[in-house]
Amino acid sequence: MEKIRGFLKRKNVVFSAKRYFIDGMSAMAQGLFCTLLVGTILNTIGQQFHIGFLNAIIVTIGKGDGAVGYTIGGLCSAMVGPAMAVAIGSALQAPPLVLYSLIGVGFATNYMGGAGGPLAVFFVAIIAAEIGKLVSKETKIDILVTPIVTTLAGIGIAALIAAPIGAAARAIGQFIMWATELQPFFMGILVSVTVGVALTLPISSAAICAAFGLTGLAGGAAVAGCCAQMVGFAVMSFRENRWGGLVAQGIGTSMLQMPNILKNVKVWIPPTLAAAITGPIATCLFRLQMNGAPVSSGMGTCGFVGQIGVYTGWVSDVMNGAKAAITATDWVGLILISFVLPALLTWLIAMPLRKMGWIKDGDLKLDL
Repeated sequence: MEKIRGFLKRKNVVFSAKRYFIDGMSAMAQGLFCTLLVGTILNTIGQQFHIGFLNAIIVTIGKGDGAVGYTIGGLCSAMVGPAMAVAIGSALQAPPLVLYSLIGVGFATNYMGGAGGPLAVFFVAIIAAEIGKLVSKETKIDILVTPIVTTLAGIGIAALIAAPIGAAARAIGQFIMWATELQPFFMGILVSVTVGVALTLPISSAAICAAFGLTGLAGGAAVAGCCAQMVGFAVMSFRENRWGGLVAQGIGTSMLQMPNILKNVKVWIPPTLAAAITGPIATCLFRLQMNGAPVSSGMGTCGFVGQIGVYTGWVSDVMNGAKAAITATDWVGLILISFVLPALLTWLIAMPLRKMGWIKDGDLKLDL
């Protein structure tokens, strides 16, 4: 047993929830952002502003009726599987030959997993990376052995589990979206609070939303919850952190407050209650739907990705006839849910908590 432990330590194989579900999932979200999300944004910009080089087909794969043309944005989106897998491998500190071999593994797994491909990539990439690390530099022909083992192990495992994982993720996502349509008030609260809390925790709300394909009303509730946390903390802590903190949290991440939350969990009450209020307002009053890339549902105001996702969804819905036009009410709802209500509600809820001494001056101070 000691020899095995020593070998695993030498190969940097650490069975850790933090490494897999925090570091790995956070890296996966970055891979999603740099491919699928950026590709969607580029396509939308090209279509809306009639930018020729963004609308142009630059690569055609296949021949005849089966040929598929790709724009720049389309190519970015098509590379989401490899990007996620490499990002996860990087988080697991995989050596170069293992890391580069994950490109093919990620591509294959994402397509085998279908709509639930991101979740399948998450699990398969972790397993393939760890197997690759075990054999890395153990032979004199490492340049052949490590890529072959990593590739065969990854794609072989994907062939066994990618489709079932993808189907399960898709089913869960569809159930959440169905339940939100059926019970927009209660599910609006549940989804908004849960995804918002996940955004502030050191896990990836974006990866979770992408894994389960959360769009529609559920996606709108998720956007509301994330905005409540980010804008809420930014405004609530303005007296301690001023403009630097407003920007860092408001368009960066509310995760910066985790050290303060661990010291005094009561500081989490105002933005979380705000999320519980804005969630059902989004689903019941404004019927706010996020029909862009699912990863946008878990981004909130981070780089305004959540708002861009809602807008790209509107554009797509108008183009396919699901929506007649983008209305003033749509814009009012998005602005209120994303910025105004989170700021106002969190500030109002925090006031009595400060008077009661639950939140004291300095409790929200960031080390910026």
